[in-house]
Amino acid sequence: MGFWPKSIKARRRLTLFLWVAPILIAAVGLTLYALRDSVVYFYTPGQAVAANAPLNTTMRLGGLVSPGSVVKNPDGSVTFEIMDNLDAMTVTYQGDLPDLFREGQGVVCEGRLTQAKAFKASTVLAKHDETYMPKEVTKALKEQGEWRPNSEVPIKAAPQ
Repeated sequence: MGFWPKSIKARRRLTLFLWVAPILIAAVGLTLYALRDSVVYFYTPGQAVAANAPLNTTMRLGGLVSPGSVVKNPDGSVTFEIMDNLDAMTVTYQGDLPDLFREGQGVVCEGRLTQAKAFKASTVLAKHDETYMPKEVTKALKEQGEWRPNSEVPIKAAPQ
């Protein structure tokens, strides 16, 4: 019994597959090879320490800004600490901070890990409060009978 099917139709399909499959495999391989440097991993401080995140590789670091950790330096840079439940990491950023940035607020910083617990950010993104819900959504949930006021997390005032 040979490799080629007896049917001409089946032979054409197999020949087409044998030509197209290597081209598709090569295209996927080249695409993945080209995109390998544009992958940016997201870590929390605890995950970055536990995973021994690579130094000087672009990554994103997210967590809460530790209360009392924001220091504005004379050279225009800002140093602050990002924490999660497991660990904390010192972040240095040169530039203007977003309007929503404040202590106790969630942030995501993009940059590079310079030491085990030191991060140099090139971008800082502040996250809005996760408990925010527009009035229209609240009204719609109440009308549908899906509103659960007891499940709300109390909103704390930001320190002045």
